Amino acid sequence: MSLQICKDSDLEQSSASSPISPSDDPMATASVDQEDDDFQEDDDDDDLDDEDDDQESSPSPSDGADEARLESVLRRLTAEEVRIRVHDVEIRGCCRTRRAAVEVAVGSDLARAATVRDLVRAAAAAGDRIRRLGAFDTVSITLDAAPPGIPGSAAVIVLVDVAEARGRAAGELGIFANAGTRSCSVEGSVKLKNLFGYCETWDASGDLGLDQTVELSTGVAIPRIGAIPTPLVARISFLSEDWLKSSLKEHMMGVSVGLLSTMNHNLAYNLSWRTITDRALMSSNSIRGQLGHSLLSSIKYAYKVDQRDSRIRPTQGYAYLFSSQVGGLAPESKDARYVRQELDLRVALPLGVLNGALNAGVAAGIIHPLARGSTGSISPLSEQFYLGGNRSLMCRMGGPSSLLGFKKRGLRTDLRSSTPENSESVASTSPELGTQEGDIAVTAFADLSFDIPLKPLRELGIHGHAFVSAGNLAKLAEPDLRKFPLADFLQTFRSSAGFGVVVPTRLFRIEVNYCHILKQFDHDIGKAGIQFNFSSP
Repeated sequence: MSLQICKDSDLEQSSASSPISPSDDPMATASVDQEDDDFQEDDDDDDLDDEDDDQESSPSPSDGADEARLESVLRRLTAEEVRIRVHDVEIRGCCRTRRAAVEVAVGSDLARAATVRDLVRAAAAAGDRIRRLGAFDTVSITLDAAPPGIPGSAAVIVLVDVAEARGRAAGELGIFANAGTRSCSVEGSVKLKNLFGYCETWDASGDLGLDQTVELSTGVAIPRIGAIPTPLVARISFLSEDWLKSSLKEHMMGVSVGLLSTMNHNLAYNLSWRTITDRALMSSNSIRGQLGHSLLSSIKYAYKVDQRDSRIRPTQGYAYLFSSQVGGLAPESKDARYVRQELDLRVALPLGVLNGALNAGVAAGIIHPLARGSTGSISPLSEQFYLGGNRSLMCRMGGPSSLLGFKKRGLRTDLRSSTPENSESVASTSPELGTQEGDIAVTAFADLSFDIPLKPLRELGIHGHAFVSAGNLAKLAEPDLRKFPLADFLQTFRSSAGFGVVVPTRLFRIEVNYCHILKQFDHDIGKAGIQFNFSSP
């Protein structure tokens, strides 16, 4: 006799606060005490009577009695302190996956469970950890009676059955063009899963733009195995780009190593070698102090909670992220030591009509010096805030960045001689009249999603949405935040609105949007029109 206490479809639901529902799976249990045996015998007699009475009128006369009996037994098993002793935990189904990787995910709570209630809770948690490894299509945890000869009447065996995922490789390649901004880029990525049997993920990505931007990166993420106290995460990246409408050219090569990684916490160390050149010698004084070679060193901590029902199309739930980064740790650094803090809040509310949902979010970030450097700079250019770009408002969490309708790094911070313009104005693009980077930034958005009333599109998950977004960034002239001109900052927010069609896929979210600029300034680079964006969840 066996009892299935966890299956793949139940992994996203916690069993810690509620007993097992009889609709989860038909199960049978070994006898717990004499009262259970008597109860089962009586119900068996009732079932036989019911079968005689209803044989002609119902094709399945015992279904109702079986369900009632099962419900009673399950309620008693989870409500009362039914003692058990786990004799062994067996893992089955691992072919190319190493058992050590699954054993760490299973943990020791299953073997230490002393009651059925504890076992159900431990099984739900273990199943969720195995699913997050991403190497298995299905996970099932079953309680079975111990073989004959094992001492103890309550000895049981826990069977963990997994089915390995069939596909180990995934890739994507796209050519993205924007006629409005006259830009074009080729982007591609490759992911390899469970290549060496440790449930690890290898990935490589590249971005080649016709504006002489090249970005390459490769990395690996290995879950916690054996005596290793934390998952291993490492990444190497290379970046070369010409800054938007300016003479600056940046080359950067870096490595990032994860020091701590759990479900909610992440701690990483970043080390980069950067070179910035100014061919025309027209950069501002703050940028000139960062020209040449420099070594960047920082450590970053992030805490993230995501309780939304989907990352591609959330319809209910909430999510928030807080991160804090300390930079300027390299010896003899050109940049002063600084703290970069970010906050990102999201909420999704179901509307009950056309599967509609209202998503809203606000993100803010600030860079504050620990001590003002001799050059007057607060942080390196690569760590400062930039607003603009066509990234989806829904997918990415990690601080202020996206503002639909504006070019990447298209917002300027020096607006003393600027006047507001609407979306029909032709904006100047002279870089000397405004800087692109900021020490403080805020963005906000609201997105209304709804089903398109066409069955073929609805079955494919294709839906419509309407959105509005706003944001602003500024420089910190004084270390004292009390002197920051908050009123001027609020009055110079830029904003855009639009609508579009969303095509969700397993790998990314495709959006075709029409954007209308509600407010911009002379030296911002924004344009109304149709835009495409591809965003990973």
